[in-house]
Amino acid sequence: MIHKPWGFAGGDATDMRDYADLLDKVESVLIPAYAQKTGKSTEEIAAMLEDETWMSGSECLELGFADQVTPSLQAMACIHSKRIEEFEKMPKSIRNMLTPPRNTTQRDPVITQPQAPQAKTDPAPDENAIRAQVMAEQKARVNAIGDLFAMFGNKHMELQNQCVADPDCSVDKAKDLLLAELGKTATPSNKTTQQHIYAGNGNFVADGIRQALMARAGFEGQERDNVYNGMTLREYARMALTEKGIGVSSYNPMQMVGLALTHSTSDFGNILLDVANKALLQGWEESQETFELWTKKGQLSDFKTAHRVGMGGFPSLRQVREGAEYKYVTTSDKGETIALATYGEIFSVTRQAIINDDLNQLTDVPMKMGRAAKATIGDLVYAILTKNPKLSDGKPLFHADHKNLSAGAISVASLDEARKLMRLQKEGERTLNIRPAYMLVPVALETLANQTIKSASVKGADINAGIVNPIQNFAEVIAEPRLDEADAKAWYLAAAKGTDTIEVAYLNGVDTPYIDQQEGFTTDGIATKVRIDAGVAALDHRGMTKSTGQ
Repeated sequence: MIHKPWGFAGGDATDMRDYADLLDKVESVLIPAYAQKTGKSTEEIAAMLEDETWMSGSECLELGFADQVTPSLQAMACIHSKRIEEFEKMPKSIRNMLTPPRNTTQRDPVITQPQAPQAKTDPAPDENAIRAQVMAEQKARVNAIGDLFAMFGNKHMELQNQCVADPDCSVDKAKDLLLAELGKTATPSNKTTQQHIYAGNGNFVADGIRQALMARAGFEGQERDNVYNGMTLREYARMALTEKGIGVSSYNPMQMVGLALTHSTSDFGNILLDVANKALLQGWEESQETFELWTKKGQLSDFKTAHRVGMGGFPSLRQVREGAEYKYVTTSDKGETIALATYGEIFSVTRQAIINDDLNQLTDVPMKMGRAAKATIGDLVYAILTKNPKLSDGKPLFHADHKNLSAGAISVASLDEARKLMRLQKEGERTLNIRPAYMLVPVALETLANQTIKSASVKGADINAGIVNPIQNFAEVIAEPRLDEADAKAWYLAAAKGTDTIEVAYLNGVDTPYIDQQEGFTTDGIATKVRIDAGVAALDHRGMTKSTGQ
């Protein structure tokens, strides 16, 4: 028998209309399914549902509603239900099979053992209760399937209707079908890598917010499956609380942001610190400082004054004859000294900036402080060249007695003279054989220096063909604006990077600035401190020469 979908529901008028819409939706799915199966038109199927059409097995097979007819079973069917009376068009032959004759009396069971108690018969099941249970389960199933598809914007209504119409389709099965449908239009962002997992440390909320905020700041690519994409700083603060079960409905924006920054279970402050640290390091790395190209890099383990052994600290190695003992070398205690100092500043990320979604305060300020940190080291390095401090022997770094001071504007002759001074430096009677590797010049002399060093011939050689440039490419030219401010005519030669020229030492070798934060008392937000521990000192006068340029 086929009939229109039916059921029962309780509630107000809206609930009843919603349930009627559901029955209409189920019928709209049944009619095309029956039509496709039987080959009949949708109008014919709709009429058969309206007429409550009853068919025998052979009729179902003939009309296309069934694929085969199974042999009949010998059984007695009996239904005690008034529901049968509602089927007005049920054939009498079927009705008589389901209802017992009214004049039939039930025989008493024959008791073969009088002493045994008579077996009790179970009461007939309550059909209304069974029907109510089935309908409740179906309604819950339909609602759950609807909620599932609503999570994806109800974009797959055809599949949803199929799942609703199939009473055997559970919520789990509908979920699998929906995921398979979604997978047809999805393209992996990177097929060569495994699926991205935000909760690498078990903290899904913090990892997701951190990645989304890093993407907003431009430090990472945006992961399209991150649910926190596109949120403002205020929304990130709210998520950091509510996703941890902390209610904020009674808080105003200032209170909510303040709670996000101070609550023990909130990761919002650490997330902001990570983003600021990323900006700080980017500013440090992108800073165009020239001192790193030619100075010597070192490290110190504490803030005590340390002594460095100069290039003349070791004489030539002594011969060790067969069977003789090696002798300990004696180093001089006259080496130059170097000590660490701390340089830093504090800036604040205010609650107003978070509420106003001022991402620049979180990224631009620390980025500029990172550049300033490296510029501070550059100032210390070039101050040694321009201010010419005294060394441990009481004489300035560049001095006639050190044989590293010359004169003359940039020319082949003056450069050759400065190179000769460095090449002839000695430690006692031993020649150190130091070669210049860098030429440090003011920006005003950069073009002239490159022309003089990189030219294949000397100036005026066009009247004497065949005269080559004897100093061609003997050093790399480095132009530094700080030298222009001190003396736009003076220029310098420096030995290779590993030679004892000027050392830049960092605490424990950490050559990047450090960032830390705490809730501000004098500022309405969090105070962020940026510092770097570094020391700069000239190690030996023999690795550098200076020309006054005049």
